[in-house]
Amino acid sequence: MSEGDLKNRLEVFRKDRALKNEKIFELDHLGIKRFFNLDTNTYKAGALDKKTKELLGLVASTVLRCNDCIDYHLEQCAKIGYSKPEIVDALNVALVVGGSIVIPHMRHAIGTLEILEEEGSLTPVTQYDDE
Repeated sequence: MSEGDLKNRLEVFRKDRALKNEKIFELDHLGIKRFFNLDTNTYKAGALDKKTKELLGLVASTVLRCNDCIDYHLEQCAKIGYSKPEIVDALNVALVVGGSIVIPHMRHAIGTLEILEEEGSLTPVTQYDDE
């Protein structure tokens, strides 16, 4: 897959997500609206700050092996200001918790991180602190 295809993959995801969310909201179903509201409010600051919750969302999505969710949370983590080393460290936690079955989803996440770096959404820091 070329670099252009990788970027296109994330652009396609963004457009498809937005379009299908609109279709879901057009259903005007109370239970669905309540769930989406619950999801949105879960990531607001509470006892944990929004930044921490977003990283937790990324780890959970990786362990649950949902590439769409991984992409969403990676974008949110980049917007909030996480560095690449912080995100990779969180992905390491997901790998340890989820085991080898997470590896294909980690590959997906790394591809998405590369796209975010190319777009300038994520600072491409390459040093990791091994203690």
